[in-house]
Amino acid sequence: MAGRPRKPSMYDVAALAGVSHQTVSRVLNNHPSIRPQTRAKVLQAIEQVNYTPNPMARALATNRTHRIGVLIDGAGHYGPSTALRGFEEAARVEGYAVDAVSVAENDDPAAGVANLLSRGAEALCVIAPRIPSLESVQSVMRDLPVLVVTAGSVPDRLTAAVDQRTGARLAVEHLLALGHRRILHLAGPLDWLDALARQEAWRQRLTEEGLAVREPVVGDWSADFGYEFGLRSTEIGHATAIFVANDQMALGVIHGLHDRGLRVPQDISVVGFDDNPESRHFLPPLTTVRQDFHALGALSVTQLIAALRGTPAPLPDLIAPELMVRHSTAAPEQP
Repeated sequence: MAGRPRKPSMYDVAALAGVSHQTVSRVLNNHPSIRPQTRAKVLQAIEQVNYTPNPMARALATNRTHRIGVLIDGAGHYGPSTALRGFEEAARVEGYAVDAVSVAENDDPAAGVANLLSRGAEALCVIAPRIPSLESVQSVMRDLPVLVVTAGSVPDRLTAAVDQRTGARLAVEHLLALGHRRILHLAGPLDWLDALARQEAWRQRLTEEGLAVREPVVGDWSADFGYEFGLRSTEIGHATAIFVANDQMALGVIHGLHDRGLRVPQDISVVGFDDNPESRHFLPPLTTVRQDFHALGALSVTQLIAALRGTPAPLPDLIAPELMVRHSTAAPEQP
């Protein structure tokens, strides 16, 4: 029985390209001394022989692992999990592997960081950070590039974010334009920086209009919490609209309102945040704020790769959100 075919090696690439194996190695590691013509010739040879570098051998030879660690809060929720997928896709294009550690509310984020460092992470990304996670990263992180996916300011750290405040203002301004003046907010947990930014923008926009601001109800991001809020909250009787901090809670709110005997949007309007793929199929289809998580992943990786290579990073412009107007909002009915 014939043995398995031999995998192409760096020496096969070198022979086909007419260069040394050291030159092939320099091309693979983006060495700046390689001439463009030589680089193109080597890359063409790599494609022809279908050569795949051995990651372990590459790490030993270069003292580089080409791994990025990701610490992620709330990986089971749509926003953080989708941001992670976008980050992984962008990192793969750049030749980096991603190791992710998820931390729950009662977990020790510092242990997660230590886990990632033990796997050889050359840089760290923190997705959907809660305040305790940031504090842990700041206290234990060694001298490696760190990027935080947040619209807030984090001293001495790279950042990338969808503009949470603008997204919240888009939601509130849409309701104001329809004629709503009593707008409740069902917030996410306020130790999450994104939830805090959305709550602050909602409050500020109502204050600018001179409208009454009732304290927000703080949820846990889940549809179950939204359902209980929609079904039982005494605050709902004071409102004509609800701005909900994510689509999952908004789904629960609509269900709870229905079971309570209230119609959306005839009796009360509902706006969400995120634009989950299912949001257009809610009954009624949900008006919400869309976040471009793939663009967020690409920006995050670009920032970190630039830091790893010691090259200037692009300015960390906030990614613009988009209001998706559907059928869960309408002008309030006149009394």
